[in-house]
Amino acid sequence: MSRTEPDFTIGIEEEYLLVDRESLALARAPEKMMQACADALEGQFSPEFLECQVEIGTKVCANVGEAREDLKRLRSTVARIAGEHGLAPIAASCHPFSDWRDQHHTPKERYNELHDDLAGVVQRLLICGCHVHVGIPEKSMRIDLVNQLKYFLPHLLALSCSSPFWQGHDTGLSCYRLSVFDNLPRTGLPPRMESWDEFDRSIEVLVELGVIEDSSKVWWDLRPSSRFPTIESRICDVSPRMETALTLAALIQSLTRMLWRLAMKNQRWRIYDNFLISENRWRAQRYGVSEGLIDLGAREIVPFNELVEELITLVEEDAGILGCRQEVEHAREIAAKGNAADLQRQVYKEARAAGQDKDAALGSVVTYLIDEFHAGL
Repeated sequence: MSRTEPDFTIGIEEEYLLVDRESLALARAPEKMMQACADALEGQFSPEFLECQVEIGTKVCANVGEAREDLKRLRSTVARIAGEHGLAPIAASCHPFSDWRDQHHTPKERYNELHDDLAGVVQRLLICGCHVHVGIPEKSMRIDLVNQLKYFLPHLLALSCSSPFWQGHDTGLSCYRLSVFDNLPRTGLPPRMESWDEFDRSIEVLVELGVIEDSSKVWWDLRPSSRFPTIESRICDVSPRMETALTLAALIQSLTRMLWRLAMKNQRWRIYDNFLISENRWRAQRYGVSEGLIDLGAREIVPFNELVEELITLVEEDAGILGCRQEVEHAREIAAKGNAADLQRQVYKEARAAGQDKDAALGSVVTYLIDEFHAGL
C-alpha cells in the first residue's frame, strides 16, 4: 500500500428543486432557463430525472475554501437565472407539499430507460441529495476506506436531514428522502469488500448480464465513484443553506484523512456489521440530531451533541491540516440549534401559531427554504 499522502481533493454535487415564485409549488424548468444555466456554468450544470429538478457540481477543489467559492458561484447563478423566469431553487430533499403524481420525468434517453426499468418505484423519486467526492487515487485504499467510513454515515445523515414533509404532511421523520430512495435496487449501506478486485468482479457480474451498464447504477450510501478516482458519499440530504453543505463536506474530507492516517500507522477503525450500522442509520433518519446514536464500541446510546464533540476531537488534526477546522466546528451549532428538518418544522409551527392554515403554513416553509438557499451568496 502506497504511503504517499493523497491530496484529498473534494467535489460537491447538489440537486435542487425549482418552485414557482408565486404559488411556491414545484415548476417545470423552461428550456430557455436550462440552456442559460448550461451556457453560464459550462459543464457544471445538468437536468435531473424530473423536469422540476436540476443538478450542479463543483470543480475538483483542493480544499473547502475553494469549494465554498465555486459552490457560491453555482448557487448564485442558478438562483439568478431561475429568478428571470419567475422561479426559485430550493435545496431541500423533499418539497413540503407538491405531489409527485403531478411531476414528469425529463424526456431524455437515460431517464426514459430509468423510468422503464424501475417502473412504479421510480415514479415517486421526487427527492434531492448531496454527494461529496474525496480524491483517493489508490484503488485498494478506496475500498479499505469505504469499509471503515460507513460507520460515520449515520452521523453525517443526522446533520444533513432536510426532508420532514412529504405530500403536505409531516412524516415524523427527519429524513423522508431515504424512505423513497431505499425502494430502488442497489441502495443502502455498501457491503464489506475485501479488495478492489472483489468489488470489480461483483460489478462485472451485473454488467455481463446486462442488468446495469456500469457501477454508476450502484446507488449505495457510499461507493467508489464510477467516474473519478474518488470515494463518493451519497448519504446526505441536500442542505438548504450553503454553510451546512460545506460543513458536511469538511467532515467527510477530514474523516477520510483521519482513517488514512490510521492506516499509515497500521491501525484502522473497527468494522461493524451492516446490521448494527443500519440501526444508527434508522435513528438518524427518524430523529436527526434530537436523539442519540448507538456507540457500538461502548454499547450505549450517546446524545448527539456529545457525538459531535467526539467527531470534532477525532478529526481535529486532519481538519487543521486540510484548512477546514471552522467548517467542521460548525457541526456543533447544527447539533445545538437543530438540523434543516427541525428548522422547517419550527417555521411551520410558528406560522400555524400566527393563524395561518395548513396550506399557508407549508407555503411559509417553502418561502423559508428560498431564503435559506440565498443565505451567504
